[in-house]
Amino acid sequence: MSQRPGKALFLDRDGVINVDHGYVWRQEEFEFLPGIFDLVRAARAHDYRIVIVTNQSGIGRGYYSEEDFQALTHWMKDRFAQEQAAIDAVFHCPYHPEAPTAAYRQNHPWRKPAPGMLLAAAEQLATDLASSIFIGDKETDVQAGHAAGIGTMLLFAPDAQQGHSYAGATGVIRSLTEAEAWLVNAPG
Repeated sequence: MSQRPGKALFLDRDGVINVDHGYVWRQEEFEFLPGIFDLVRAARAHDYRIVIVTNQSGIGRGYYSEEDFQALTHWMKDRFAQEQAAIDAVFHCPYHPEAPTAAYRQNHPWRKPAPGMLLAAAEQLATDLASSIFIGDKETDVQAGHAAGIGTMLLFAPDAQQGHSYAGATGVIRSLTEAEAWLVNAPG
């Protein structure tokens, strides 16, 4: 008997999980955003898998290595686990069409706005994308979510005016606390 596909909370990293200081790859630069641990705990309580999907062109640009990224990711996942907010998987795309390193110079299908990371995660984790939620802070996140068929696309825009909307986003949230209401009220 096969397992019924589950739902996931997909999160962009820089700008949603941590302050986007630009090409963050060291622990001392990694500043968790207020409410992220509460949001992940709430999502887990509502049976969401937690998946991070992040463009990491800093690798392809030579700012830091794949090993640097993996070390920071391991540390970050440990921090989430310590907060009883475990992360199920992290997918990243180190490629960029203008990367100086030839091995990373391509318009890869995993690079958002393309949906490759989301589709790979859905396949690996048996995820129902239509009942899933994606929180991102950029237009490319919304585009990737739509291309993958994710049911709820939330644009995290802390400075947005009340009532601000973005074409394509299901909703605009100004805090991660606001995202919890979407989790509780989402179908599925």
